Amino acid sequence: MATPFEAAISRVLDALGPGEVVTYGEVAVEAGFPGAHRAVGRFLATHEDHPWWRVVTSTGRLVPGFEEEQARRLAGEGVFVWDGRVRED
Repeated sequence: MATPFEAAISRVLDALGPGEVVTYGEVAVEAGFPGAHRAVGRFLATHEDHPWWRVVTSTGRLVPGFEEEQARRLAGEGVFVWDGRVRED
């Protein structure tokens, strides 16, 4: 059974649509756990059934070690990625 934190994070992640990119901190705030951005990262590392590729750091950096996979998935959703970061331009 999921903890209240896990359930809240899952709801936020599962509500993300294709091409929508958020930060770990934004997920934490939206779920009602401001400041828990690192816990969101830990959650995503062990719960791959959620759209992990739509979550980046506050500077737009992709997940270290998974940059190619994340960039490929984001590009498939129309998100511009350059030099390991999501770009808005």
